[in-house]
Amino acid sequence: PYGSLDPRQTVARIVSEPLQAQGHTTRAQQREQAAEVLAQVGLRPQDLDKYPHEFSGGQRQRIAIARALITRPRLIVADEPVSALDVSVQAQVLNLLQDLQQKFGVSFLLISHDLAVVNHLCDEVVVLYQGQIVERGAPSDLFHHAQHPYTQALVAAVPHVQPGRARARRMAAAAMASGNP
Repeated sequence: PYGSLDPRQTVARIVSEPLQAQGHTTRAQQREQAAEVLAQVGLRPQDLDKYPHEFSGGQRQRIAIARALITRPRLIVADEPVSALDVSVQAQVLNLLQDLQQKFGVSFLLISHDLAVVNHLCDEVVVLYQGQIVERGAPSDLFHHAQHPYTQALVAAVPHVQPGRARARRMAAAAMASGNP
């Protein structure tokens, strides 16, 4: 999120830039709309006069989402929207995207290699391999019944947590070390 925000511009300028490009509103209206959209993504209107370096990664991602939302588009292309964030912040941003989807009826074209993110946010999945669509469907169908070898490889690459497995290995190693196999 940091690389997509001009560090020399305030949040007000960054978020209202799409409105300026359209040229349909005054600066005061742009500032008012920017404050409104910041509140919708969980930031304060007082944040308008700050610069990107004054925010965390999750807050910067919210600023980028606000900039995308300000013109009330029907479609937003989100390329790896949470990949640079830690897990707890990822969950917050994904929940925000879902809330915005419901509140504004916006659709997201999500580009991601993270199947957990895809499963959480998407109604339909398209798998591309070498620029070609090789599979498409609902996430649950695709992830449980993958047909194409590339889709199968993606699904197989997802780490699976198995509670107690590490403890069982430690206990087995300790038993071996003590001579009690």
